[in-house]
Amino acid sequence: AFDGVSLKELLIEAIRYGESEEVKLRQKQVIEGALDTEHIQSIIRRNALVEQHMGLDQLYAVKEEMDRAEARKLQPYFIRSFFDEAFKSLKGEMKPREQSRWEIRHVPAEILERDRVISETRTPVTRVYDRICFEKQYIRVENRPMAELIHPGHPLMAAVTNIILEKHRGILKDGAVLIDPSDDSVEPRVVFMLDHSIRESTGDQRTVSQRLQFVGIDKTLHPANAGWAPHIDLRAMKDEERALVKDVLDATWVKQDLETKAIAFASQELASEHFKELKERLERYADKVHQAVHERLTKEISYWEGRYLKFSEDVKAGKQPKMQPENARRRIEELSARLEQRKKEIAAMRSVVSMTPNVVGGALVIPAGLLALRSGDTTFTIDAAARKRIEEISMQAVMDVERALGHEVFDVSAHKCGWDITGRPPRRNDRLPDDRHIEVKGRAKGQTTITITANEIMYALNQRNKFILAIVVVDGEKCDGPYYVKNPFDSAPGFGEESRNYGLSQLLSRAVKPEQTVEK
Repeated sequence: AFDGVSLKELLIEAIRYGESEEVKLRQKQVIEGALDTEHIQSIIRRNALVEQHMGLDQLYAVKEEMDRAEARKLQPYFIRSFFDEAFKSLKGEMKPREQSRWEIRHVPAEILERDRVISETRTPVTRVYDRICFEKQYIRVENRPMAELIHPGHPLMAAVTNIILEKHRGILKDGAVLIDPSDDSVEPRVVFMLDHSIRESTGDQRTVSQRLQFVGIDKTLHPANAGWAPHIDLRAMKDEERALVKDVLDATWVKQDLETKAIAFASQELASEHFKELKERLERYADKVHQAVHERLTKEISYWEGRYLKFSEDVKAGKQPKMQPENARRRIEELSARLEQRKKEIAAMRSVVSMTPNVVGGALVIPAGLLALRSGDTTFTIDAAARKRIEEISMQAVMDVERALGHEVFDVSAHKCGWDITGRPPRRNDRLPDDRHIEVKGRAKGQTTITITANEIMYALNQRNKFILAIVVVDGEKCDGPYYVKNPFDSAPGFGEESRNYGLSQLLSRAVKPEQTVEK
């Protein structure tokens, strides 16, 4: 990756003259140039094991799946929110330091002991941490201690999660009654959370992939995919609200064996999709590994076979070879055995089995619309219909603008992927531009606030520059806008925070015209 200078030379220079500001600046420029994305990609293309040609449709399909994965990823905001609350509940002490960095002054003995029991790594949990962070860019900060990146595989995170699950797994399985504040309907539903894993079919049956899946079932007993994280926007039910829906809690359909239906649906639909996705990825990976291993070991075997013949001829000619032919022959046998063993390991890598999904939690979800209706809110039906009409007008306005900009438009609001509309710019100079992920918020003229759910904020922060908040002000059948706001949110919601209200005028002051957001 380094042109004109070796990494060894850079390290020696850093050790000898690292305090010099001139050396620091020069090294920073060299390293940043070497780590440039385009530069690294050119090296990868040059040394790629397999040249694979894909059509434009295939490229877009892969890119779209990557975008969805990026939007629904846990890190860093979901992880930080959970860890902060869980660590405090275990009497841990965590204090904020520099931006997006914290100091842990005390790790409770309970966590240290749990790490000793469950640890599968050589890195134990320590009693204190000078700095921790949840985003990679904050691991190193100039003139500050290096930070530990807290992620799902970190020993401290693993120990904390294990204790929390042990204490509360029973409650999770018993279920809860939750309110969906963004649902205007009047139909309750039961949502099950299932754990699906895929394991190796040979050896120690190591788990190679694990995924949470959600299944929703309404009173028609028809199961459906509930989305990636439907529980995040839900809130706990208040005591006074419980009386309003007592008949729902005691309903016959709720007490049926819904868990079996959820498992059957997850096995047929969600688990099979997970297995297919992983199987295809493993096949591609195994093919590349097999090619690289076979090429390297075959070359080495050929080399030692040549050396064996040379040494044997030297012995016959009465010369003293550098190595006895027998030693070279043993080396050939070792490499041949190694090649056969690696082929078996690669074949085992392809062989995986899908386990039956396991229900780990559930909740009866009461829509806000049903609560409003039961509480005597006579304007509810009118308001719900008006909101739906405003939403339809707003969506159409944004799609019309995106098409006018020359973008291909996809309505993904029903997919619950974290945004409403995908705008796909045309291909430029053999490069696939980033899709535009647009969250549409329509408001009737005269309204002054916009409510954004915690889940929507998390998705926006994960997507960074791809996310656009589109605001449309609707007046009767006419509309003003859309107005586009890029990077609308500065911070993640706290643990238990369901939503945030933003001033409409404040957001509009940061808005730009849609054409100003188009990449040149």
